[in-house]
Amino acid sequence: MKASTKSALSGERSQVAALPVKIDERGNSRVLLLTSLETKRWVIPKGWPMKGRKPWEAAAQEALEEAGIVGHPRKTSIGNYVYFKRQTAHFDVCRVDVYLLVFSKQLQNWHEKGQREAKWFDAGEAATLVEEPGLAKLLLELHEISVDAIK
Repeated sequence: MKASTKSALSGERSQVAALPVKIDERGNSRVLLLTSLETKRWVIPKGWPMKGRKPWEAAAQEALEEAGIVGHPRKTSIGNYVYFKRQTAHFDVCRVDVYLLVFSKQLQNWHEKGQREAKWFDAGEAATLVEEPGLAKLLLELHEISVDAIK
């Protein structure tokens, strides 16, 4: 059961996101981007907080449902970004808390398989592909840290 949260002061709605990350065969870090369902923009797995789950657990669940990714979520957010979520007749302002998800495996089948494209990128390249400036900034910051900090 998913529950959206809305800040009474700012009017922002809160979401959680997973940033799947893995170390490739050359020892370089890679992040997973996937396309959104409707506009096909490059995004990261995200959704509403889930009742009974910690934020990092909900973020990991989104990665599982949207990309079939299983991994180990970090319990501390690496930051957040704001975006405008398209609704039927309006846009909502959403603040997204982002949690690193250290990749373990990708399942052969998952809830949204075939509905999105998923691809691994260097974090620097990923930053040029996403439309949200705050997410691009987080990706660039990740690009600057050492691989050892991700493991």
